[in-house]
Amino acid sequence: MPNRHLSLATLAQPLSLMLLCLGFASGLPLALTSGTLQAWMTVANVDLKTIGFFSLVGQAYVFKFLWSPVMDRYTPPSFGRRRGWLIITQLSLIGGLLAMASLTPERNLGAMAVVAVWVAFCSASQDIVFDAYKTDLLPPEERGTGAAVSVLGYRIAMLVSGGLALWLADGFLGWQYTYYLMAGLMVIGVATASMAPEPDNAIPAPRTLEQAIVEPLRDFFGRNNAWLILLLIVSYKLGDAFAGALSTTFLIRGVGFAAGEVGVVNKTFGLLATILGTLVGGVLMQRLTLFRALLLFGVLQTVSNAGYWVLAVTDKHLASMGAAIFVENLCGGMGTAAFVALLMSLCNKSFSATQFALLSALSAVGRVYVGPIAGWFVELHGWAWFYLFSVVAGVPGLLLLIVCRDTLSFAQETGVFPRRVGYAGPYRWALWLLLAGASLLAAGLVLMLAQSAGWLDATPVTGYCWQSGAALISLAILAGCCCDFASMRRSQDAG
Repeated sequence: MPNRHLSLATLAQPLSLMLLCLGFASGLPLALTSGTLQAWMTVANVDLKTIGFFSLVGQAYVFKFLWSPVMDRYTPPSFGRRRGWLIITQLSLIGGLLAMASLTPERNLGAMAVVAVWVAFCSASQDIVFDAYKTDLLPPEERGTGAAVSVLGYRIAMLVSGGLALWLADGFLGWQYTYYLMAGLMVIGVATASMAPEPDNAIPAPRTLEQAIVEPLRDFFGRNNAWLILLLIVSYKLGDAFAGALSTTFLIRGVGFAAGEVGVVNKTFGLLATILGTLVGGVLMQRLTLFRALLLFGVLQTVSNAGYWVLAVTDKHLASMGAAIFVENLCGGMGTAAFVALLMSLCNKSFSATQFALLSALSAVGRVYVGPIAGWFVELHGWAWFYLFSVVAGVPGLLLLIVCRDTLSFAQETGVFPRRVGYAGPYRWALWLLLAGASLLAAGLVLMLAQSAGWLDATPVTGYCWQSGAALISLAILAGCCCDFASMRRSQDAG
């Protein structure tokens, strides 16, 4: 992929087309186990409690880092380490979607739940490998374009398996044949992965599974400013997450638009703006350093949240809603392109599957968990103050980006991260706190799943695990960031 303007000519190049198709295959299954499946169950008159339980299927995307070391350690017998796993996960997805298509919620709800979990697991696994594949294949100067093209394919797939699938199921094919069609579209990914080049295997894979689990953590947390970068990943799109957490509820209940109006504008202006923002982000990233792109797009995506504040304090008008949604999605798409490029730059190619899975899971923290905070804030202060707060919530990520500027610039220029020195004991304690907190969260998830299935009643213990785990992780990140600041000050004094 030559370093040139991102355009239709660029998209027609073989490598760009490959990333576009693989991005499409990566994005296709998501809605089929979430929104589209919920719509199918709603039409089938499944009760709301059961539909809500099915939302737990999506936890596979948050906890995919738990099995990502397997994909770093082991190489399938054919097609290489990255392409081999891509083809295995894609064939498994085709099988899972065909199985879903052969079932119905009215008669096979339990079996459909099992198959939906399998499809989500295979989809999350495909994401692990595709993210690692992009990271290993693309040199630093092409990661912005590569991220933009793959995100474009992902967004197109979400439209196909979301809005288009609903339209086809409702008026033409019915639900089962629509899922058969979606399974057929996954062949695009299999064919593309079969013909795609395998990344350079000069970087050795981990020799043991233990090394595949331990070394990614040791490598990342041995870097200069690792904890600050970790906090940057969590906070960079936090303002965006707040703005989107209750956006549909705000437009319907807060402003008074009809649900149909919101749906049409979101599906047209919102999707078009996201795709356009991704492409514009890819173009600009060819001219900017990674730091400057992250800073510029971060400012834009933060300021764009003010469009919802304008809606909250002015009279209802369809044009103003369209403008607010368009601008917010345009800037958010640009920020996403730069952010994916950042995650790729942070990965060591020896275990990029594990590191990217960990980092992308952290980046999802804001999107997944801001909902309760957002609802509480709106209840107390109203919509206008909430959207002003969403602008403020994006500022800490920008400040952290400026603090980490030297580290990111050094890594982009040299391809390696500077190693940290000093404070070995405090850093070690911070890492142990982080691991303990993550273990408690994982235990809370297991208990929640068991409770939802009716196997036991452990509500107090589950709440303790979640609260204690979140507190330990917050304390670990705070301690690690303090060590990073102290290390930076020591380096400046020595200089």
